[in-house]
Amino acid sequence: MRGAFLGISIEALIRALLGLGGVLLVWLVWPVAKSALQAQQADAATTALRLNHKISLVAVLNALEALDRAVETDPTATRHLQRSELLAGAALSPRFTPTDRQRGEWLMRAQDDLTFGLGNDPARGVGWLRLASVRMALEGPSQRSLAPLLMSIDTAPMLLPLWPARLRLILDHWQVLTVSQREKVAGYVARTWQLSAGHAWFADAIRTPIDELFVRYYVRNEAGAQEALSRLLEERRSKTE
Repeated sequence: MRGAFLGISIEALIRALLGLGGVLLVWLVWPVAKSALQAQQADAATTALRLNHKISLVAVLNALEALDRAVETDPTATRHLQRSELLAGAALSPRFTPTDRQRGEWLMRAQDDLTFGLGNDPARGVGWLRLASVRMALEGPSQRSLAPLLMSIDTAPMLLPLWPARLRLILDHWQVLTVSQREKVAGYVARTWQLSAGHAWFADAIRTPIDELFVRYYVRNEAGAQEALSRLLEERRSKTE
């Protein structure tokens, strides 16, 4: 009979193949979808830490359990990087203070997640910045913590929302910056001064006289920058008195 193969109609064979394809698609996609649902359960805690809102230890632990399940279900770079944000946020947030032992454990786990995630998806300026913060917290300023900071700048140089945190880390690393590194970051800091609609965050990054010295050095060639910094610092001092 025409249109049949081994007694099976072509139409029936096509339907069977389509059905098998649908089953395979579900089998492949289900872990990704399940992992996404599990990761969503941590969104509220991650957002609270990101915005420095008050959060309980129970909420952090529950969110971490959800992300652990998400990573186990779908161990991709994205899931590891998501978990690193929660771990680093819980360890470093000024509004949440774990024990020293818990803080150290979370920082080490965040570092492991970032190493895996960035190794598989290196074009992540936020991730490199987080790794710099984590290494800084674990080891203090060094070329090891400076390297991911410079990678963050290289991968997302003009992502302005990252620059307040970057400038603080740059100032924290002034002792270990080489001459070439100092000139490199100076160029970027000057460029962000040019592109920023407001400059209050430059003053906010200054915590010591040495910080002020370096910020003024970085923007030394920008018209009006020295006067603007003096005004901003004076405004900040008057608010604290």
